[in-house]
Amino acid sequence: MEEGFFSVGGVLMPRPFKVRRLGHFGINVPDVDAALDFYCRLLGYKISDPIDFSSRLPPQERDRYGSTVGYFLRHGTEHHSFVIFPGRFLHASNPHYQHHPELTTNQFTWQVGSLKEVVNGLQWFQDRGKKIVRSGRDVPGSNWHFYAPDPDGHVNELFYGIEQIGWSGHAKPLQVHRLRHEKPPHLPFRSEQSEVDAALAAASRLDAGQRGVDAAPEIHDVDGILLGRPFKVARIGPIRIFVRDLEQALRFYRDDLGMAVTEEIDYRGHRCAFLRANTEHHSLALYPLALRQELGFETGSTLMSFGMQLGSYAQLRDAVAFLRGQGVAVFTLPPALFPGMDYCAFARDPAGHAIQLYYRMDQIGWDGQPRPRGTTGPIPDIRDWPDTVSATSDVYQGEIFLGPMN
Repeated sequence: MEEGFFSVGGVLMPRPFKVRRLGHFGINVPDVDAALDFYCRLLGYKISDPIDFSSRLPPQERDRYGSTVGYFLRHGTEHHSFVIFPGRFLHASNPHYQHHPELTTNQFTWQVGSLKEVVNGLQWFQDRGKKIVRSGRDVPGSNWHFYAPDPDGHVNELFYGIEQIGWSGHAKPLQVHRLRHEKPPHLPFRSEQSEVDAALAAASRLDAGQRGVDAAPEIHDVDGILLGRPFKVARIGPIRIFVRDLEQALRFYRDDLGMAVTEEIDYRGHRCAFLRANTEHHSLALYPLALRQELGFETGSTLMSFGMQLGSYAQLRDAVAFLRGQGVAVFTLPPALFPGMDYCAFARDPAGHAIQLYYRMDQIGWDGQPRPRGTTGPIPDIRDWPDTVSATSDVYQGEIFLGPMN
């Protein structure tokens, strides 16, 4: 084997893993109930499982920090693609957040291709003296992982094997999770099928888990399907964060995680970088912290925005009208900040986080080069968005939403 390279599924690579895509994302919020209402009732996410953090503090201290319960949410079949955790309680009980008071994100999660990549990736990080917050296997969710913070404290999870939720809508019951793993296993490890077989042999009821439901009446025709709102979240990302030292952040995401830099821009004298995990133009964007106030963002968070891709341009237009009709603040930002994208809008959640709604992103091909700037033309003001738009060469390309839209 060539020195300095690792076999990743038989392909020589500079790291013993390859990040394939953004898997899920999480935020810490001051009011969990308000966040649930926004992301479930208005955006259509379903609850997969709750998680109670109360054991992290003595009983006499718990009531001082409000709710102790967080929620795993999903937009598709994966156990969770979005996570809401109780911010006040976590910041009081978790030393990592105490050291990083402006963190309102709890995780950026990147999928790798195998359990072997998780195990070898963890060892590679440790051998190079990189900080690891924790490792093992999530319960609930069933995904093997390790967590590594970036220079600003944002926790990045590399994972494999998240639970899939099928046609019944039930998550795994807790009794199926018989062992809690605080570190990756010795390889090879048994398959998911054998775990389910063992649960059945132990007479576990596989329909005893949490079942996600959508209480909204199905009154909206979304491309031929009746849904509770006039759009469907089809994909998550990109993540946009403010960082104190852009070069340090680049070294982590480019050199440690192995993400590719698609391009950099200069925005009013500020250097900004855009990195990808697969074929999308970017799944992560880095902006200097000095730009935060200039753009009008609150100083209490390093999160600029989190993206949610909708199924079509028509759904994007309908989502803007729907959310405004529900009293949600919807706004735009200068398009120059988002190379590789055209029509998009931002919705403000109850905690003040900005959610970027869009319908397409440029896809990067075999040569790794982005589309030349200016080829898609100017983007009109949101009040003047047309009813229809012309197709780009890569419209509706990239990762597709799997399964029915319910």
